[in-house]
Amino acid sequence: MTAWLPDETTLHHGDGPCLPAGHEADLFSALREQAGHQTAQVTAAGAAWLAGATAYPRSTLAQWESRPTAPGVLPCGSAFDVVNVPTLFGRRMLEHLWADGPGSGPVASHRGRMLLFASPGTAQRLPSLLDWEEWGAGGPRGPHGGGAKVPPLLCHGTGDAVTVPPLTCGANYSGPRWLVAPDTRSPWLPGPDVLLWACVRVARSVPAPTPRISIFPLTDPGAKVYDVSRRR
Repeated sequence: MTAWLPDETTLHHGDGPCLPAGHEADLFSALREQAGHQTAQVTAAGAAWLAGATAYPRSTLAQWESRPTAPGVLPCGSAFDVVNVPTLFGRRMLEHLWADGPGSGPVASHRGRMLLFASPGTAQRLPSLLDWEEWGAGGPRGPHGGGAKVPPLLCHGTGDAVTVPPLTCGANYSGPRWLVAPDTRSPWLPGPDVLLWACVRVARSVPAPTPRISIFPLTDPGAKVYDVSRRR
């Protein structure tokens, strides 16, 4: 994870009310202590980046300080978009991104889905690229094409909001969790081209179901079968 940044202010202040003096430091101090124990926790710099997605980042940090174990809701489209994929498919995407690609941005899990944080504009372009490359659900490689396909993706962009995991959570917490927690003020976010590459890699790695072809007629399930290998 990225080292802590010396500056403990938010990315930008917005027009909302500011926290009383010292409150930002209290929140960041708590996150600094957590960061040493669990790498999937948000760092202070990561919290500042997340809060920067809102119109009032300091007010958002104040809410997180009062309830650090509660999930939050953040708007998409300005700081990030989110691509929402089935968990198994998302895990395979991450395997390719980290093993053969440039890595990933922050990633969270929620309700059996995986949330991949992507660069703004991805939510609009990725579905179009998948359709153009004929990897969408309706393309030749879709349900009627006889081949592997990319499952339906939920892409959240401008005008949408997503639930994000809490800044801190216990071992028995069953709600949304960070798999790759934000740890810097300027995290690298994959664009639609990178995520398209990962989707295609996963789809190609899954063998397509092929019909069984036989030159013999179908066996009557009710017919009697005799062993003739031991005829006298």
